[in-house]
Amino acid sequence: MSVARARRLVSTSLRVWSLDAADAAACLVISELVTNAVRHARLAAVIVRVSRVGPRRVRVAVVDLSRTPPTLIDADVDDESGRGLATVAAVSTAWGVDTLPWGKRVWADLDVPEGAS
Repeated sequence: MSVARARRLVSTSLRVWSLDAADAAACLVISELVTNAVRHARLAAVIVRVSRVGPRRVRVAVVDLSRTPPTLIDADVDDESGRGLATVAAVSTAWGVDTLPWGKRVWADLDVPEGAS
């Protein structure tokens, strides 16, 4: 799945659930997760999941076939990459990695503030 398609899936899901206020953050997170999966797992095909895990909480996840867990690194100011997971951690309420028999799922939860649509 391409990053653009993943963002459309996330945006459509949030709109259907009337949780549009989380769109910018969720699209940023899914962009980083898909990019990391394609870059580090070296696979063009990944699975993207969007689910509600509470009335005001959304989980976005990417599944790939690599068993290597992602690493949160402290990128230097001059580094051209390496900020993806730091961005995910900063924007999301929680994030994590689930190992699977065939690979892994990297997920992030985002809360939509009460009163926001």
